[in-house]
Amino acid sequence: MNIFRKKTRRRSLALISVMLIMMLSVTACGSKNSAVSEVQKSENGTLTHEGYTLEQVIVLSRHNIRSPLSGEGSVLGSITPHEWFEWTSGTSELSLRGGVLETEMGQYFRKWLESEGLITENYHPTNNEVRIYANSKQRTIATAQYFTAGMLPTANMNIEYHVEFDKMDPVFNPQLTFSNQDYAADAEAQIKELFSDKITGLSDNYDLLSKVLDIEKSEGYKKGEIAAFDVNDSAFSLEEGAEPAVSGSLKTACSASDALILQYYEESDKKKAGFGRELTTKQWEDISEIKDVYGDVLFTAPLVAANVANPLLREIRSEMDIEGRKFTFLCGHDSNIGSVLAALETENYELPNTIEKKTPIGSKFVLSKWKNSQNEVFWSADIVYQSTEQLRNISMLNVNDPPQIYHLTFTTIEQNSDGLYSDKDIRSLFDDKIDDYYEICDEYDVKAA
Repeated sequence: MNIFRKKTRRRSLALISVMLIMMLSVTACGSKNSAVSEVQKSENGTLTHEGYTLEQVIVLSRHNIRSPLSGEGSVLGSITPHEWFEWTSGTSELSLRGGVLETEMGQYFRKWLESEGLITENYHPTNNEVRIYANSKQRTIATAQYFTAGMLPTANMNIEYHVEFDKMDPVFNPQLTFSNQDYAADAEAQIKELFSDKITGLSDNYDLLSKVLDIEKSEGYKKGEIAAFDVNDSAFSLEEGAEPAVSGSLKTACSASDALILQYYEESDKKKAGFGRELTTKQWEDISEIKDVYGDVLFTAPLVAANVANPLLREIRSEMDIEGRKFTFLCGHDSNIGSVLAALETENYELPNTIEKKTPIGSKFVLSKWKNSQNEVFWSADIVYQSTEQLRNISMLNVNDPPQIYHLTFTTIEQNSDGLYSDKDIRSLFDDKIDDYYEICDEYDVKAA
């Protein structure tokens, strides 16, 4: 295992974060600082549990705002006659805004952890009390850097990553580590059974996306390189050593949907973000639904989720047992959060106050460990994320103006009256779902014999 230390870059990122916050304070203050409206606050959850003492926090985070995954000369360049937003970062890398927003999130966690007494002001971890571990992509390493700059601004923390820069770490790579002919056939059948209606239900979403992009006026459409979106042309690939994949309109539409949503976060002029169309919040949600369905289709079917999430389930489970560990930050991708939550069998949910209903940009799956006055141990499971308006306005976050907090429930274990799960139940849940992967491998090895 190689751990790279980037001290000079780390100091630079921390300094940039502070400078950016100062420069953007006009945007973040005043009326926009109240982006979490009174209505939103009444719907928002809390990470705090009265009567309990916070013992440990484990965070699985999605990276924050990045530039689109496809650069110049890609399908995005030919699918519309319009000019895309001029990004502040290279292809697929964390944007300037993404860095500021992640610093904000780190500051919120710092103030929350201080208020709970888990850390002190200007806390400097010792004896492996804190672990910051990211996938080896720029957007995940940078997200971890900015988060740490906000949470532990004077601690000069190391960002841990294990493989060559810009390569996928197997822990975070949502690939199938087992597959054979029978498994692939059953997994595809399961995907179709669960999600065929959702895919065909995207017809209106595709029509809206086509109109916003003006596809028929694009060079790609005129040259026959890009066809009209079709809800019936999906083809799946489930090969060992590769991510689950789908070709056809769903893949193309997801790429365009993703780019438009990122553009909406970055572009202050909402009409300009919609290529001259004044889109309602519902229409932005409809555009985002395409990428939400794409993520569900590829990573959340039970046979697939148990497979691709297994490395991260084991990583999170191991963090629960490390003596003296106070805080863990694992930085990956939406596919990581989506597959982990699916593997754990969370109840179906739709997040409020965001156009991304499942795993918003920069969102975090947070497991927090609590102890009551009888020394009994419990866990809370939550998603923490910035609302669409908090992302667009770069709203200052603190314990009084928090990010959005959504409490998760599971289908196989029950919470107590305070919304907490027993230590035994949570550990058993992870152990059982980790075992699911090995049972799948054994079952399909026997079928293939």
